Amino acid sequence: MNKHSSISTQTELRTVGVEEELLLVDTETGVPRSVSSQVLRVARRRGDTESADGQPGGSVGPELQQQQVETDTPPEEHLGILEAELRLWREKARVAAAEAGALILPSGTTPLPAEPQTFEDERYRAITEQFGLTATEQLTCGCHVHVSVESDEEAVGALDRIRTWLPVLLAVSVNSPFWHGSESGYESYRSQAMARWPTNGPTEVFGSMKAYEDHLQLLVDTGVPLDEGMAYFDARPSRSYPTLEVRVADICLDPSDAVLVAALSRALVDTGAREWAQGQTPDPVPASVLRLAMWQSGKHGLTGDLLDPVTHRPRPAREVVERLVEHVGPSLEASGDMKRVQAGIERVFTQGTGAAVQRRILAEEGRLDRAVVRLAQLG
Repeated sequence: MNKHSSISTQTELRTVGVEEELLLVDTETGVPRSVSSQVLRVARRRGDTESADGQPGGSVGPELQQQQVETDTPPEEHLGILEAELRLWREKARVAAAEAGALILPSGTTPLPAEPQTFEDERYRAITEQFGLTATEQLTCGCHVHVSVESDEEAVGALDRIRTWLPVLLAVSVNSPFWHGSESGYESYRSQAMARWPTNGPTEVFGSMKAYEDHLQLLVDTGVPLDEGMAYFDARPSRSYPTLEVRVADICLDPSDAVLVAALSRALVDTGAREWAQGQTPDPVPASVLRLAMWQSGKHGLTGDLLDPVTHRPRPAREVVERLVEHVGPSLEASGDMKRVQAGIERVFTQGTGAAVQRRILAEEGRLDRAVVRLAQLG
Protein backbone atom coordinates (compact mmCIF):
# COMPACT_ATOMS: atom_id res chain seq x y z
CA MET A 1 0.00 0.00 0.00
CA ASN A 2 2.50 2.60 -1.11
CA LYS A 3 1.68 3.91 -4.57
CA HIS A 4 -1.10 6.41 -3.93
CA SER A 5 0.03 10.01 -4.08
CA SER A 6 -2.76 11.57 -2.03
CA ILE A 7 -3.60 10.42 1.49
CA SER A 8 -6.37 12.01 3.48
CA THR A 9 -5.87 13.95 6.68
CA GLN A 10 -8.35 15.60 8.97
CA THR A 11 -8.11 18.83 6.95
CA GLU A 12 -8.27 17.22 3.48
CA LEU A 13 -10.93 15.38 1.59
CA ARG A 14 -10.36 11.70 1.03
CA THR A 15 -9.45 11.08 -2.57
CA VAL A 16 -11.57 8.78 -4.67
CA GLY A 17 -10.75 6.97 -7.89
CA VAL A 18 -12.92 4.72 -10.06
CA GLU A 19 -12.16 1.64 -12.14
CA GLU A 20 -14.71 0.77 -14.83
CA GLU A 21 -14.95 -2.48 -16.78
CA LEU A 22 -16.48 -2.06 -20.25
CA LEU A 23 -17.77 -4.53 -22.83
CA LEU A 24 -16.59 -4.37 -26.43
CA VAL A 25 -19.45 -5.05 -28.86
CA ASP A 26 -19.98 -5.10 -32.60
CA THR A 27 -21.09 -1.79 -34.07
CA GLU A 28 -24.01 -3.37 -35.97
CA THR A 29 -25.05 -6.52 -34.09
CA GLY A 30 -24.17 -5.60 -30.49
CA VAL A 31 -22.56 -9.03 -29.99
CA PRO A 32 -19.40 -8.93 -27.82
CA ARG A 33 -16.20 -8.98 -29.88
CA SER A 34 -12.80 -10.34 -28.85
CA VAL A 35 -10.85 -7.26 -29.89
CA SER A 36 -9.30 -6.01 -26.64
CA SER A 37 -5.77 -6.67 -27.93
CA GLN A 38 -6.43 -4.43 -30.93
CA VAL A 39 -8.10 -1.80 -28.75
CA LEU A 40 -5.13 -1.76 -26.38
CA ARG A 41 -2.69 -1.43 -29.28
CA VAL A 42 -4.56 1.66 -30.42
CA ALA A 43 -4.68 3.01 -26.86
CA ARG A 44 -0.95 2.35 -26.43
CA ARG A 45 -0.19 4.22 -29.64
CA ARG A 46 -2.24 7.14 -28.34
CA GLY A 47 -0.44 7.07 -24.97
CA ASP A 48 -3.59 6.01 -23.08
CA THR A 49 -2.43 2.77 -21.48
CA GLU A 50 -0.58 4.41 -18.58
CA SER A 51 -0.61 7.80 -16.92
CA ALA A 52 1.78 10.35 -18.35
CA ASP A 53 3.11 11.46 -14.94
CA GLY A 54 3.67 7.97 -13.55
CA GLN A 55 1.00 8.43 -10.89
CA PRO A 56 -1.81 5.90 -10.36
CA GLY A 57 -4.94 6.13 -12.47
CA GLY A 58 -5.63 7.45 -15.93
CA SER A 59 -5.35 4.48 -18.28
CA VAL A 60 -7.05 1.91 -20.50
CA GLY A 61 -6.05 -1.68 -19.73
CA PRO A 62 -6.98 -5.35 -20.15
CA GLU A 63 -9.49 -7.44 -18.23
CA LEU A 64 -10.13 -11.17 -17.87
CA GLN A 65 -11.84 -11.55 -21.25
CA GLN A 66 -10.91 -10.35 -24.73
CA GLN A 67 -14.38 -8.81 -25.03
CA GLN A 68 -13.72 -6.15 -22.41
CA VAL A 69 -11.32 -3.44 -21.29
CA GLU A 70 -10.87 -1.56 -18.04
CA THR A 71 -10.39 2.15 -17.49
CA ASP A 72 -9.37 3.93 -14.32
CA THR A 73 -9.30 7.52 -13.17
CA PRO A 74 -6.65 9.34 -11.15
CA PRO A 75 -7.52 9.85 -7.47
CA GLU A 76 -9.52 13.06 -7.11
CA GLU A 77 -10.87 15.07 -4.19
CA HIS A 78 -13.67 16.84 -6.05
CA LEU A 79 -16.54 14.98 -7.67
CA GLY A 80 -16.87 17.39 -10.58
CA ILE A 81 -13.29 16.59 -11.61
CA LEU A 82 -13.90 12.89 -11.03
CA GLU A 83 -16.91 12.94 -13.37
CA ALA A 84 -14.88 14.74 -16.03
CA GLU A 85 -12.18 12.07 -15.72
CA LEU A 86 -14.74 9.25 -15.95
CA ARG A 87 -16.17 10.72 -19.13
CA LEU A 88 -12.68 11.39 -20.53
CA TRP A 89 -11.51 7.79 -20.08
CA ARG A 90 -14.73 6.35 -21.44
CA GLU A 91 -14.20 8.54 -24.49
CA LYS A 92 -10.59 7.36 -24.85
CA ALA A 93 -11.78 3.75 -24.69
CA ARG A 94 -14.54 4.56 -27.19
CA VAL A 95 -12.08 6.09 -29.68
CA ALA A 96 -9.71 3.14 -29.40
CA ALA A 97 -12.59 0.67 -29.77
CA ALA A 98 -13.87 2.47 -32.87
CA GLU A 99 -10.55 1.86 -34.64
CA ALA A 100 -11.02 -1.84 -33.91
CA GLY A 101 -14.57 -1.76 -35.29
CA ALA A 102 -16.29 -1.96 -31.93
CA LEU A 103 -18.40 0.05 -29.50
CA ILE A 104 -18.00 0.16 -25.73
CA LEU A 105 -21.02 -0.95 -23.73
CA PRO A 106 -21.31 0.00 -20.04
CA SER A 107 -23.43 -2.96 -18.93
CA GLY A 108 -22.85 -5.26 -15.99
CA THR A 109 -23.44 -8.34 -18.18
CA THR A 110 -23.64 -8.98 -21.90
CA PRO A 111 -27.27 -8.77 -23.00
CA LEU A 112 -26.57 -10.93 -26.07
CA PRO A 113 -25.12 -14.45 -26.27
CA ALA A 114 -21.34 -14.57 -26.32
CA GLU A 115 -18.42 -16.98 -26.07
CA PRO A 116 -15.90 -15.28 -23.78
CA GLN A 117 -12.24 -15.67 -24.71
CA THR A 118 -9.63 -15.21 -22.02
CA PHE A 119 -7.13 -12.39 -22.48
CA GLU A 120 -3.63 -13.63 -23.29
CA ASP A 121 -2.11 -13.36 -19.84
CA GLU A 122 -0.44 -16.07 -17.77
CA ARG A 123 -2.43 -15.33 -14.61
CA TYR A 124 -5.74 -15.16 -16.48
CA ARG A 125 -4.97 -18.50 -18.13
CA ALA A 126 -4.22 -20.02 -14.72
CA ILE A 127 -7.53 -18.71 -13.36
CA THR A 128 -9.38 -20.26 -16.29
CA GLU A 129 -7.66 -23.61 -15.79
CA GLN A 130 -8.48 -23.61 -12.08
CA PHE A 131 -12.10 -22.44 -12.24
CA GLY A 132 -13.29 -23.83 -15.55
CA LEU A 133 -16.77 -22.73 -16.61
CA THR A 134 -17.01 -20.17 -13.81
CA ALA A 135 -14.12 -18.31 -15.45
CA THR A 136 -14.85 -19.06 -19.11
CA GLU A 137 -18.42 -17.80 -18.78
CA GLN A 138 -17.39 -14.78 -16.73
CA LEU A 139 -18.19 -11.77 -18.84
CA THR A 140 -19.28 -9.19 -16.29
CA CYS A 141 -18.39 -5.56 -15.74
CA GLY A 142 -18.18 -3.79 -12.40
CA CYS A 143 -17.44 -0.36 -11.02
CA HIS A 144 -14.76 -0.38 -8.30
CA VAL A 145 -14.27 2.68 -6.12
CA HIS A 146 -10.98 3.36 -4.31
CA VAL A 147 -11.24 5.66 -1.28
CA SER A 148 -8.04 6.85 0.38
CA VAL A 149 -7.25 5.81 3.95
CA GLU A 150 -4.55 6.91 6.38
CA SER A 151 -3.36 3.47 7.44
CA ASP A 152 -3.93 -0.25 7.09
CA GLU A 153 -5.65 -0.30 10.46
CA GLU A 154 -8.02 2.48 9.41
CA ALA A 155 -8.80 0.53 6.23
CA VAL A 156 -9.86 -2.56 8.17
CA GLY A 157 -11.63 -0.48 10.82
CA ALA A 158 -13.70 1.18 8.12
CA LEU A 159 -14.29 -2.12 6.30
CA ASP A 160 -15.75 -3.66 9.46
CA ARG A 161 -18.21 -0.76 9.75
CA ILE A 162 -19.32 -0.28 6.13
CA ARG A 163 -20.02 -3.91 5.23
CA THR A 164 -23.69 -3.76 6.28
CA TRP A 165 -24.33 -0.77 4.00
CA LEU A 166 -22.71 -2.07 0.81
CA PRO A 167 -25.84 -3.81 -0.57
CA VAL A 168 -27.45 -0.37 -0.85
CA LEU A 169 -24.69 0.69 -3.27
CA LEU A 170 -25.50 -2.31 -5.46
CA ALA A 171 -29.19 -1.39 -5.44
CA VAL A 172 -28.40 2.14 -6.65
CA SER A 173 -26.09 0.90 -9.43
CA VAL A 174 -28.00 -2.12 -10.84
CA ASN A 175 -27.37 -2.33 -14.58
CA SER A 176 -27.45 -5.98 -15.72
CA PRO A 177 -30.98 -7.33 -16.28
CA PHE A 178 -30.04 -9.57 -19.24
CA TRP A 179 -27.69 -12.54 -19.40
CA HIS A 180 -26.45 -13.96 -22.72
CA GLY A 181 -29.70 -13.30 -24.54
CA SER A 182 -32.12 -13.99 -21.70
CA GLU A 183 -34.14 -11.87 -19.31
CA SER A 184 -32.58 -12.74 -15.95
CA GLY A 185 -35.40 -11.69 -13.64
CA TYR A 186 -32.81 -9.66 -11.70
CA GLU A 187 -31.92 -5.99 -11.75
CA SER A 188 -28.26 -7.02 -11.37
CA TYR A 189 -27.51 -10.46 -12.70
CA ARG A 190 -23.84 -9.56 -12.53
CA SER A 191 -24.09 -9.93 -8.75
CA GLN A 192 -25.37 -13.49 -9.26
CA ALA A 193 -22.59 -14.37 -11.69
CA MET A 194 -19.96 -12.99 -9.31
CA ALA A 195 -21.38 -15.16 -6.49
CA ARG A 196 -20.09 -18.22 -8.34
CA TRP A 197 -16.54 -17.36 -7.30
CA PRO A 198 -15.66 -19.05 -3.98
CA THR A 199 -14.07 -15.92 -2.52
CA ASN A 200 -16.78 -13.46 -3.53
CA GLY A 201 -19.09 -11.68 -1.13
CA PRO A 202 -19.31 -10.08 2.31
CA THR A 203 -16.75 -10.50 5.07
CA GLU A 204 -17.02 -11.09 8.78
CA VAL A 205 -15.71 -8.47 11.24
CA PHE A 206 -11.91 -8.63 11.38
CA GLY A 207 -10.93 -6.15 14.08
CA SER A 208 -7.36 -5.59 12.91
CA MET A 209 -5.14 -5.67 9.83
CA LYS A 210 -3.36 -8.72 11.23
CA ALA A 211 -6.64 -10.61 11.46
CA TYR A 212 -7.46 -9.58 7.88
CA GLU A 213 -4.04 -10.70 6.60
CA ASP A 214 -4.28 -13.96 8.53
CA HIS A 215 -7.65 -14.56 6.90
CA LEU A 216 -6.22 -13.94 3.43
CA GLN A 217 -3.35 -16.30 4.11
CA LEU A 218 -5.75 -18.97 5.32
CA LEU A 219 -7.70 -18.66 2.06
CA VAL A 220 -4.56 -18.88 -0.08
CA ASP A 221 -3.24 -21.84 1.92
CA THR A 222 -6.35 -23.84 0.99
CA GLY A 223 -5.08 -23.86 -2.59
CA VAL A 224 -8.45 -22.74 -3.95
CA PRO A 225 -7.69 -19.08 -4.85
CA LEU A 226 -4.47 -18.66 -6.81
CA ASP A 227 -3.39 -15.67 -4.76
CA GLU A 228 -4.58 -12.81 -2.56
CA GLY A 229 -5.72 -10.91 -5.63
CA MET A 230 -8.57 -13.39 -5.97
CA ALA A 231 -10.14 -12.23 -2.70
CA TYR A 232 -13.20 -10.87 -4.48
CA PHE A 233 -14.74 -9.43 -1.33
CA ASP A 234 -17.47 -6.78 -1.45
CA ALA A 235 -14.80 -4.38 -0.19
CA ARG A 236 -11.13 -4.88 0.61
CA PRO A 237 -7.98 -2.95 1.47
CA SER A 238 -6.10 -2.46 -1.78
CA ARG A 239 -2.89 -4.41 -2.27
CA SER A 240 -1.40 -1.61 -4.40
CA TYR A 241 -2.65 1.70 -3.01
CA PRO A 242 -3.48 3.16 0.42
CA THR A 243 -7.19 2.81 -0.28
CA LEU A 244 -10.23 0.81 0.67
CA GLU A 245 -11.67 -0.64 -2.54
CA VAL A 246 -15.48 -0.90 -2.73
CA ARG A 247 -16.34 -3.53 -5.34
CA VAL A 248 -20.11 -4.16 -5.22
CA ALA A 249 -21.45 -1.85 -7.94
CA ASP A 250 -22.35 -2.72 -11.50
CA ILE A 251 -20.72 -0.60 -14.16
CA CYS A 252 -23.18 2.27 -14.51
CA LEU A 253 -24.81 3.13 -17.81
CA ASP A 254 -24.69 6.84 -16.94
CA PRO A 255 -21.34 8.19 -15.63
CA SER A 256 -23.32 10.45 -13.30
CA ASP A 257 -24.55 7.32 -11.50
CA ALA A 258 -20.96 6.15 -11.10
CA VAL A 259 -20.15 9.48 -9.45
CA LEU A 260 -23.10 8.96 -7.11
CA VAL A 261 -21.71 5.54 -6.14
CA ALA A 262 -18.28 7.08 -5.63
CA ALA A 263 -19.68 9.87 -3.44
CA LEU A 264 -21.60 7.43 -1.26
CA SER A 265 -18.58 5.12 -1.06
CA ARG A 266 -16.33 7.94 0.11
CA ALA A 267 -18.88 9.05 2.68
CA LEU A 268 -19.26 5.48 3.94
CA VAL A 269 -15.51 5.00 4.32
CA ASP A 270 -15.16 8.37 6.02
CA THR A 271 -18.02 7.57 8.39
CA GLY A 272 -16.69 4.09 9.12
CA ALA A 273 -13.19 5.41 9.77
CA ARG A 274 -14.56 8.00 12.19
CA GLU A 275 -16.58 5.35 14.04
CA TRP A 276 -13.46 3.18 14.25
CA ALA A 277 -11.39 6.06 15.63
CA GLN A 278 -14.08 6.73 18.23
CA GLY A 279 -14.15 3.11 19.28
CA GLN A 280 -17.70 2.39 18.14
CA THR A 281 -18.38 -1.34 17.91
CA PRO A 282 -19.26 -2.61 14.41
CA ASP A 283 -22.48 -4.50 13.79
CA PRO A 284 -21.63 -8.20 14.35
CA VAL A 285 -24.33 -9.43 11.95
CA PRO A 286 -23.09 -12.61 10.19
CA ALA A 287 -21.84 -12.48 6.62
CA SER A 288 -24.57 -15.00 5.73
CA VAL A 289 -27.22 -12.35 6.45
CA LEU A 290 -25.31 -9.76 4.43
CA ARG A 291 -25.21 -12.22 1.55
CA LEU A 292 -29.02 -12.26 1.65
CA ALA A 293 -29.06 -8.45 1.67
CA MET A 294 -26.84 -8.43 -1.42
CA TRP A 295 -29.10 -10.96 -3.13
CA GLN A 296 -32.14 -8.79 -2.34
CA SER A 297 -30.42 -5.73 -3.83
CA GLY A 298 -29.41 -7.62 -6.97
CA LYS A 299 -32.89 -9.05 -7.40
CA HIS A 300 -34.92 -5.88 -6.87
CA GLY A 301 -32.60 -2.88 -7.17
CA LEU A 302 -34.76 0.12 -6.32
CA THR A 303 -38.02 -1.52 -7.45
CA GLY A 304 -38.97 -3.31 -4.21
CA ASP A 305 -37.92 -3.87 -0.63
CA LEU A 306 -34.29 -3.95 0.44
CA LEU A 307 -32.92 -5.24 3.73
CA ASP A 308 -32.47 -2.40 6.20
CA PRO A 309 -28.74 -2.19 7.09
CA VAL A 310 -29.58 -1.60 10.76
CA THR A 311 -32.49 -3.96 11.44
CA HIS A 312 -31.80 -6.45 8.62
CA ARG A 313 -35.52 -6.60 7.89
CA PRO A 314 -37.33 -5.75 4.61
CA ARG A 315 -38.03 -2.06 4.07
CA PRO A 316 -38.97 0.00 0.97
CA ALA A 317 -35.94 0.84 -1.16
CA ARG A 318 -36.50 4.60 -0.96
CA GLU A 319 -36.46 4.50 2.84
CA VAL A 320 -33.31 2.36 2.91
CA VAL A 321 -31.47 4.71 0.56
CA GLU A 322 -32.58 7.70 2.61
CA ARG A 323 -31.35 5.92 5.74
CA LEU A 324 -27.93 5.53 4.09
CA VAL A 325 -27.81 9.25 3.28
CA GLU A 326 -28.76 10.07 6.86
CA HIS A 327 -26.07 7.70 8.17
CA VAL A 328 -23.30 9.36 6.12
CA GLY A 329 -24.83 12.86 6.25
CA PRO A 330 -22.05 14.52 8.29
CA SER A 331 -19.43 13.27 5.85
CA LEU A 332 -21.46 14.41 2.84
CA GLU A 333 -21.91 17.86 4.38
CA ALA A 334 -18.20 18.11 5.22
CA SER A 335 -17.18 17.23 1.67
CA GLY A 336 -19.79 19.48 0.08
CA ASP A 337 -21.33 16.48 -1.69
CA MET A 338 -24.80 16.45 -0.10
CA LYS A 339 -26.66 18.34 -2.84
CA ARG A 340 -25.04 16.29 -5.59
CA VAL A 341 -25.91 13.05 -3.83
CA GLN A 342 -29.51 14.10 -3.20
CA ALA A 343 -29.90 15.10 -6.85
CA GLY A 344 -28.36 11.82 -7.98
CA ILE A 345 -30.68 9.76 -5.82
CA GLU A 346 -33.71 11.66 -7.08
CA ARG A 347 -32.51 11.03 -10.64
CA VAL A 348 -32.20 7.24 -10.27
CA PHE A 349 -35.61 7.01 -8.61
CA THR A 350 -37.36 9.15 -11.22
CA GLN A 351 -35.45 8.31 -14.43
CA GLY A 352 -34.55 4.77 -13.45
CA THR A 353 -31.42 2.75 -12.82
CA GLY A 354 -29.35 1.37 -15.68
CA ALA A 355 -31.39 -1.84 -15.50
CA ALA A 356 -34.61 0.11 -15.94
CA VAL A 357 -33.17 2.00 -18.91
CA GLN A 358 -32.01 -1.24 -20.55
CA ARG A 359 -35.48 -2.75 -20.29
CA ARG A 360 -37.12 0.47 -21.47
CA ILE A 361 -34.92 0.68 -24.56
CA LEU A 362 -35.58 -2.98 -25.38
CA ALA A 363 -39.31 -2.26 -25.22
CA GLU A 364 -38.85 0.68 -27.59
CA GLU A 365 -36.59 -1.14 -30.06
CA GLY A 366 -38.37 -4.47 -29.97
CA ARG A 367 -35.15 -6.43 -30.50
CA LEU A 368 -32.27 -6.98 -28.13
CA ASP A 369 -29.54 -6.50 -30.73
CA ARG A 370 -30.87 -3.07 -31.72
CA ALA A 371 -31.30 -2.17 -28.05
CA VAL A 372 -27.66 -3.08 -27.29
CA VAL A 373 -26.30 -0.91 -30.10
CA ARG A 374 -28.44 2.00 -28.90
CA LEU A 375 -27.30 1.49 -25.30
CA ALA A 376 -23.67 1.51 -26.43
CA GLN A 377 -24.26 4.82 -28.16
CA LEU A 378 -25.76 6.23 -24.94
CA GLY A 379 -23.15 5.15 -22.40
